[in-house]
Amino acid sequence: MKESVSAVFATQTSVFFVKRQNYLSVFPGYYATPGGKVDKTDSTRELSGAIWPTTVSPQILHALIREVAEELNYDLMAAIQSGEVLAIDDIGIAITPEFNPYRFKNYYLKITLNHEKNFDLDPNEAEFGEWNTPAGLYKKYKKGAVLAVPPAITLLKTFIENPNQSTPIDMSLQYDPLTEVPMIESLCGVRQFLPLSNTFPPANRTNAFIIGDGLDVSSRKLLIDPSPKDEAELKKFLKSVSAIGFDALFLTHHHPDHYQFAAEIAREFKVGIELSEDTMKRIKKQSGENYFEGINLTLRSEGDIVTKSLGQTVRVYEVPGHDEGQLALAPDSMDWFLVGDLIQTIGTVVIQAPEGDMKKYFETLSRVIALNPKNCIPSHGIIVGGTHKLEETLKHRMVREEQVLNLSREGRMIPEMINIIYPGLDESLLPYAQRTIEAHLKKIRDDQKI
Repeated sequence: MKESVSAVFATQTSVFFVKRQNYLSVFPGYYATPGGKVDKTDSTRELSGAIWPTTVSPQILHALIREVAEELNYDLMAAIQSGEVLAIDDIGIAITPEFNPYRFKNYYLKITLNHEKNFDLDPNEAEFGEWNTPAGLYKKYKKGAVLAVPPAITLLKTFIENPNQSTPIDMSLQYDPLTEVPMIESLCGVRQFLPLSNTFPPANRTNAFIIGDGLDVSSRKLLIDPSPKDEAELKKFLKSVSAIGFDALFLTHHHPDHYQFAAEIAREFKVGIELSEDTMKRIKKQSGENYFEGINLTLRSEGDIVTKSLGQTVRVYEVPGHDEGQLALAPDSMDWFLVGDLIQTIGTVVIQAPEGDMKKYFETLSRVIALNPKNCIPSHGIIVGGTHKLEETLKHRMVREEQVLNLSREGRMIPEMINIIYPGLDESLLPYAQRTIEAHLKKIRDDQKI
């Protein structure tokens, strides 16, 4: 686990946050306090002066000095000497939960200034920065305009209650791992549950969500893609989702890691299931004609209104490519787009027959990019800001298609292509590589390139 440090700049009334660039590999598009990784080259020399907290190591403090210089062009040592810095306090540690592939032990250090500073931001790291009251930033979060990790939200709530907070805050994710699954709400109104599931490695969880304001019949709460891996995980999952409640289930597509236990949950809670016609047919073929027996089904298609989130109408979008019947959801504001398995922030999306179609996958990616949602919500991994991940996925597929096209023109067969494109690939993954190349070849032939 890596160590990192965050500089929580504050005055008596305000706090400073940046919005991270959407193309960053770690927490892209998130509102956060400035900071970054602790480097091996950061000094371990003791710092003199009573202003430095003694509860953290000198290396962390030197990392703090370096990070604010790099990201904000701010000389912390000079600011201390000039009296601009009133206090530096250790206000807690946040350890990234194990379900996130990017894990850090992050030290939060509050730097109290005598006035708001106009920082010179590094544009490679931050899209913008802003001073605001904690209540003002939290209000933006509640409106769905802020994407943030749970510790950042905890910071804001704490500062609202006590602007002069100077002692460590409990920033751990509040859940009992023995009886519950983790839940985070990085975007207000999108409750993300992370049960262990029987999914494709390296991912080991499939996100389930509850969306909907739950105020009336027009804003029903939808439980999306419930798929805990076994009975034990199901029990924990049901305890967690029951605390919020739901009025119906919504399935994005037919792959088992997106609907495992869906029928059992629907029957137990006496709610219906909403899905595409294609998904219904494939699940019946896969799990038996009686799979949905006794459950009220609602077939959904492009443009259907399913609920409201933060007062915004949420509509259905058909997004074939990975799976012919896959559906996505988004509010009219395009504050977010639930993309399902169009992209992953853990692992790679597999496109394979009979349900997958590479040509449609290209078209769907291009369509969602054009819709320009502010945030994209995948079924595996964390929410990401903007469409950068979609764009990079499309570019990657275009490069792969060019490789397959050139190798095909050279007369190479699929086994040879696999060895060239995926050198050293684990033997267990060879069938997926073969099907992906077959999907590319089909698209190339449909486009009459060979």
